[in-house]
Amino acid sequence: MNEDTYTYEYLPHRGLSKRTLEFYDIKTKIDKDGRPIADGLVWPDGSTMVRTLSSKDMYWRKPEGADNVQAGLFGRNKFNAGGSDSIIITEGAYDAASAFQVLHVPAVSVRSSTSASADCIADRSFLDSHKKIYLGFDTDGPGRAARDLVARLFDYNKVYVLDWDLRKDANDYLQHGEPDEIRNIFANAKKYLPETVVSIDLKTATKVLLERASVGVPYPFPTLNDMTHGIRKGESVLITAPPGIGKTSLMHAIEYQLLQETDSNVGSIFLEEPKADHLRSLASMHLKRPAFVPEHGISDEAVAASALAACKKDGRLYLYSHFGSSDPDVLLDTIRFLVVVCKTDYILLDHINLVVSGIRGEDDERRALDYICTKLEMMVKELNFGLIFVSHVNDMGRTRGSRAMEQLCDIRIELSRDARAGSNIVELTVSKNRPPMGKTGSAGNYLFDTFTRQYKEVANDNQPSNSHAAAIGNVA
Repeated sequence: MNEDTYTYEYLPHRGLSKRTLEFYDIKTKIDKDGRPIADGLVWPDGSTMVRTLSSKDMYWRKPEGADNVQAGLFGRNKFNAGGSDSIIITEGAYDAASAFQVLHVPAVSVRSSTSASADCIADRSFLDSHKKIYLGFDTDGPGRAARDLVARLFDYNKVYVLDWDLRKDANDYLQHGEPDEIRNIFANAKKYLPETVVSIDLKTATKVLLERASVGVPYPFPTLNDMTHGIRKGESVLITAPPGIGKTSLMHAIEYQLLQETDSNVGSIFLEEPKADHLRSLASMHLKRPAFVPEHGISDEAVAASALAACKKDGRLYLYSHFGSSDPDVLLDTIRFLVVVCKTDYILLDHINLVVSGIRGEDDERRALDYICTKLEMMVKELNFGLIFVSHVNDMGRTRGSRAMEQLCDIRIELSRDARAGSNIVELTVSKNRPPMGKTGSAGNYLFDTFTRQYKEVANDNQPSNSHAAAIGNVA
């Protein structure tokens, strides 16, 4: 039948008023005899989800000239980022419209439970601009699974759950004439809590053991590796030393090892190192020769190619070098984004003290560091990623600014070097190692070759002589 025989109207139905339908641009297709045929719901990218009223079937109509649908969140274009303290996310467009009509609180919707995480990732900055994020997903199994995935995208302190205990969703309440129930559920929403208690059977026991492996990715330091059994997800490793001892070079060695020994994504936050220098360090380790100054004869193109070769494939390494803020929550949100959205299994942070360097007053700095370290340790366990982070120490050998980091970390590795005597031997000491590994004490002495950018374990009284020894100077 010719399309001209149809009309499109904002036809009140499913408990939704004409005003609400106009606001969300939900139109009903009506045939020449006045019968409603289908609803059309327009997404911010211009794509339309068409829902046939007779069969309840749904299909997508792409925007004109578009190759595919990149829908994001329904209703996103109706509200300003941070324009309200709260935002509601539902599983269906009608549910978002229902919640907004009753509560007058901004409400958006994912396309479906299966696309919920991807849709929220697409508009994550918009969602995160609100102080409270309410998850109003359906009460069935797929809805609960989608809720848990979306909750991981944000700080749990701002995530609340709308518990549709008697009905399936918000629109179901509205169609049953129960708007007061929606108001009551919203008023009594509780903060989201992850599933922290499980009943152990063979399946869950196996899952728990796989998540917390006893042997991790090997360190490039033999004795240290024997003592710690590698870098594991779900653990935090604190590396400490006075300034100028070689923490950054050691962190680069660990980063390179992770890239070589795994296929995992890695997030690197080196706050004192420009991205270009970071890539040159990676390239140097891969080439086993310096790639920093022109006289070494390595072009920028060759450096870029070598850095990519070190990563083994595109899209594995995420560099973040500047926050432009002394707000600890900026760091925490960046790490959550790297782990959940970018799917990084390992995060390297060099160094944590610089995050709060703009905060005035020792007490304020200490509180900020305590807060960051506590939140980081919780996040490591919650999201199951490996964290290796650096802290400076004071003259007494204590972590600078806060004792919390050395108390909360799983493993602490101390670096020392006799810089005044011009020594190029770095000694590693494991001063904390949570059971069951538990070994502490000297973890070996390592020579850093500034030409090959490699570490080699040596005996205490044996500094090897080789063609590059003369080139070995202060460790970066």
